Amino acid sequence: MRYGTQLQSIFSPSPKSQNLTMLWNKLASLLSGPDEQQTPHLEIQDAIAVLLIHAAKIDGHEDESERETRDVLLKEKFELGDEELSTLTEKAAELDAGAIDLYQFTSVLTRKFDQEGRKAIVRMLWEIVLADGALSDYEANFMWRVAELLGVTTRDRVALRKAVEGGLST
Repeated sequence: MRYGTQLQSIFSPSPKSQNLTMLWNKLASLLSGPDEQQTPHLEIQDAIAVLLIHAAKIDGHEDESERETRDVLLKEKFELGDEELSTLTEKAAELDAGAIDLYQFTSVLTRKFDQEGRKAIVRMLWEIVLADGALSDYEANFMWRVAELLGVTTRDRVALRKAVEGGLST
């Protein structure tokens, strides 16, 4: 009997090793990030709406022309009615308020769209930031960051800006 108890005590984990195992598992889960099941699924329209909302207010205030442009773009892009638009913009505003970076939104779009699709998103953003007739340093920096995150080249970003500016002046 004594021999069996000794073997059992050798092979059973001690409280100290159990604590180390729990600590290791906790550390591993923190480093691996949240479970996909715990992370809410981000839709394409949510990601685009968040970027448009963020673009409209990046300079510290959301101008009426920026808000109107945003609403028109979202209605046209996703064929939304007024109620659906309201729901989408409310959800996107909440997502934007809780966001710590733009990558979580741009990464969804980068995976789902080809280069032309991503350029179309950058064009939409230019329409927002230029809607009030002025481009602040914050807006210019925002456009640079988002275009880079979306993989849109500097040449394309500048060309899209000029195209939007040309369309706004006519």
